[in-house]
Amino acid sequence: MIVFVSGGVRSGKSHVAEQAALALHADNLQRKLWYLATARAEEGEMATRVARHQARRDSRWHTLEAPQDLMAAWRQLGAGDTVLLDCLTLWSSQRLFADGLQRDARRAAARDAFHQLAALLADARRRDIALVVVSNDLNEELPPRDALVRWYLGELQRLHLLLARRADRVVEVVAGQTIEWKPAGQHPAGMTTEVGNTLGRGESRE
Repeated sequence: MIVFVSGGVRSGKSHVAEQAALALHADNLQRKLWYLATARAEEGEMATRVARHQARRDSRWHTLEAPQDLMAAWRQLGAGDTVLLDCLTLWSSQRLFADGLQRDARRAAARDAFHQLAALLADARRRDIALVVVSNDLNEELPPRDALVRWYLGELQRLHLLLARRADRVVEVVAGQTIEWKPAGQHPAGMTTEVGNTLGRGESRE
């Protein structure tokens, strides 16, 4: 089972995702429950938010940190485990700009990010890992004027598109309330589970 949970800042999406992961783990209690953290807990507001999330999780959770290299952390998971990846937005921004702001470096990083996510989703299927992925809705306002920000939003949406196509369930969280865009076991009309267009091949358009 793959679940995609999205929502705005402080919409309650992390709590919804945690509950989804716990429900999936309840079906396989002999396996481990993982929290795959992409945030760098440094100082200020981010450190406060990380501490708040940590306090909410009990001893059932095992934490792995993956600010950039998701697959290195992913390889530590066992078949049949349950994992919450929180969040795709932070990971993608850190990965896409890790090698600088030059166009070629960014395009290469975007391709790598897309392929990492695709490989992770495929391995979740292959090893029967229950996966819940959290990401932010950053495309709800007027298009930004800054070209670099527009490029990043486009790349994030490509990751969202891939994830939504591969997921069994897609949930949006608004003010703590869930909207089921793709209920488990259903595929909306016109939606396929495979990526088959240029937006699904990790190609950048600037």
